[in-house]
Amino acid sequence: MASEEPIIRFARREDVPSILQLIRELADYEHAIDSVEATEEKLLSTIAFASETAGSIESAVAHTEPTSPSRPARCLVLFTPEGTPVGIALYFYNYSTWRARPGIYLEDLFVSSSQRKKGYGKKLLAALAKEVVAMGGGRLEWSVLKWNEPSIKFYESIGATMMNEWVGMRVDGEGLIKLAGEN
Repeated sequence: MASEEPIIRFARREDVPSILQLIRELADYEHAIDSVEATEEKLLSTIAFASETAGSIESAVAHTEPTSPSRPARCLVLFTPEGTPVGIALYFYNYSTWRARPGIYLEDLFVSSSQRKKGYGKKLLAALAKEVVAMGGGRLEWSVLKWNEPSIKFYESIGATMMNEWVGMRVDGEGLIKLAGEN
């Protein structure tokens, strides 16, 4: 008999095909499918995975591979009560200089369009919030596209505040190569 509740757990290596599919769905939703460079091989080498014996999310951090410069990310996967993977939260740890405390930066949160309005996104965010609190952290933060009004309204409904005074900055591609060559 299937549970009535979805299951959230740390990603395992066997989840990689589903994670990649959800990443592609997210990119399609954001009108950026041509920007996806992720492959199963890249995900396998950059995510810190849970062991196949890891239990609930509360006890599983101790049973995951350690994060490192080459494997900085963690991923939560949400499964429907029937066992279908339909949501992910890809994240990494960050640090607040002013608070002198760790935190979590949520790189991507995604729930398949057919599974929205069931509270799954909120459950993934709550799981991350529990991890931040458990590690004595100071904040959970993420970015959202300005045009994504449904997500912005959802995030505000759970208590998130928009950081209007900050502007995201990025160096990538050729600019990154050039900057790395500066002395």
